[in-house]
Amino acid sequence: MPATKRTSKKTTKPKTTKKAPATSSAKAGQKSRKMPPGKKTLAFDIGGSGLKVTVLDENGEMLTERVRVDTPHPCPPGLLLDKLREMLAKLPSFDRVSVGFPGVVRHGKTLSCVNLGSDEWNGFDLQTAIATLTGRPALVINDADMQGLGAIKGNGVELVITLGTGVGSALFEDGRLAPHIELAHIPFRKGETYEEQLGNRAFKKVGKREWNKRLEKAIEYFRILTNFDKLYLGGGNAENVTLKFGPDVEIVCNTMGMLGGIWLWKDANLDDGVQK
Repeated sequence: MPATKRTSKKTTKPKTTKKAPATSSAKAGQKSRKMPPGKKTLAFDIGGSGLKVTVLDENGEMLTERVRVDTPHPCPPGLLLDKLREMLAKLPSFDRVSVGFPGVVRHGKTLSCVNLGSDEWNGFDLQTAIATLTGRPALVINDADMQGLGAIKGNGVELVITLGTGVGSALFEDGRLAPHIELAHIPFRKGETYEEQLGNRAFKKVGKREWNKRLEKAIEYFRILTNFDKLYLGGGNAENVTLKFGPDVEIVCNTMGMLGGIWLWKDANLDDGVQK
């Protein structure tokens, strides 16, 4: 069946279908404030260098400042859940949870994760674990996929590349998320993968100038591979990009990794096994 074209989020805000009474209660560490009606979404962005969490309203606006802590290394599942429990104490109540994970995810289970440094992620049911911890329904997808949901406009073929501890990728057509692809771990140049050449370790080793030259070459390959109509560059190292681009390449804010959390619940076109 053809994909349903997704409406640009810049011009159309999701409608609230059911009003809930506003509440002024909050957990410890959060100032009491009147909350808008509608469901609140906890967005949890798991990164190789930082764990970030916030609460979003029905329109994807942050209701709180994001809470951030450094990612432990290694970071097995039990330790990650302990860190999330600590972070929740600083946030108000919420109705559901969206999680972006830096690895391959299928039906809420993590298949692997190089950047968290633990084999315990192989086959771990993170979706159930977070739902149990929070007492709220949870959805877990790849972090680049979730950032893409926050960045894309829903027109044509859109590619999202995140440049952080590692390299993430997500591909969309007319707003529909394709099955996840791990571009980071395929050969790129000089016998190394995209992640080995463009990840944060490589950036620190070769410096900004050489890293940007590599990125320019990578974008040429991405263009040949996907014939993208639009490329979005995100992640912590996107701020170090010095290349000049045409209108088909855009640098997006790293907070998109959490703002995409609202669309994980609203977008019926996800094609990664998510059931809602």
